[in-house]
Amino acid sequence: MHQLLNTLYVTTEGAYIRADHATLKVIVEHETKLQIPLHHIGSVVCFGDVLMSPAAIHRCADEGRSVVWLDRRGRFKARVEGPVSGNVLLRRAQHEASLNPDLTLAIARNMVAGKVQNARQVMLRGAREDAGNEDGDMLRDTAEALARTIQRLPACDNLDTLRGVEGDAARTYFSTLDRLVSVDRETFTMMNGRSRRPPLDPLNALLSFLYAMLMNDCVSAAESVGLDPQVGFLHAIRPGRAALALDLMEELRCILADRLALTLINRRQITARDFLVRPGGAVHLHDDGRKAVVVAYQKRKQEEITHPVLDQKMPLGVVPHVQARLLARTIRKDMEAYLAFILR
Repeated sequence: MHQLLNTLYVTTEGAYIRADHATLKVIVEHETKLQIPLHHIGSVVCFGDVLMSPAAIHRCADEGRSVVWLDRRGRFKARVEGPVSGNVLLRRAQHEASLNPDLTLAIARNMVAGKVQNARQVMLRGAREDAGNEDGDMLRDTAEALARTIQRLPACDNLDTLRGVEGDAARTYFSTLDRLVSVDRETFTMMNGRSRRPPLDPLNALLSFLYAMLMNDCVSAAESVGLDPQVGFLHAIRPGRAALALDLMEELRCILADRLALTLINRRQITARDFLVRPGGAVHLHDDGRKAVVVAYQKRKQEEITHPVLDQKMPLGVVPHVQARLLARTIRKDMEAYLAFILR
């Protein structure tokens, strides 16, 4: 079983990361704010203007720890990896599988089914909590619409049709997601559904930030089992796009990101004052907000669940690695079909 190591998130502008023997030090204004053993770290993620010494970068590369740079809003900028140690035979099988239309469609269809079912569970849970009022009725209607989407999936005979059905489901889901917000709806309302580049309201900004962290975890998960993160099945292959990581994200968005975002808002751990509005209308989290979300995300990854396929208890943060391993077994033909993660 893959060990769940900590991701070191450095969000303070002007911070400097340096190596000190077998540890990494985070220094802010000549003061050491954190010192952590490298063997406790799975990867390092730097937001905004964060510096790292060449010695620290080399040490992370030697130890197999990735270093990722994101901008202040969480958009990917760069990634440093050591030598690729993945199984070249698995990667070749993955590339061949991506050219097999029947296998590609089967894998992508199950990924979409997992995503839509998990989204439906979020809506059903909200409907139970708001039973008898207008929000509950709307959430129940959305859940029923998502159930109908799942019934349409077997009839999808090509990727374009499948992507169209998945897109319709996503729009339906996001059209009522803000109905799960129980406090300060004036701030946390999706005015025009999902907006990404840039996010145009606080809820979208919070989701985008969480998705950026989940994306990084899914890239690491793919690489940890020897898969190529760039070659996906549901998402089209494009230069510079980690299509497989996007694939693995789909069934986990609702569980690791959306539900956490709603919890942070409804518990008032994230409020309107944690966001900045830039010229042109772009919205993003400021420093204190980012720190609060990072801490909550790390705690969420530590929560234990029972994996429905393996019937084993594990931290949520290990699930991307398990799903990547199940996908690898499918590609090797050790499994008949890829089994999506559905949280009951």
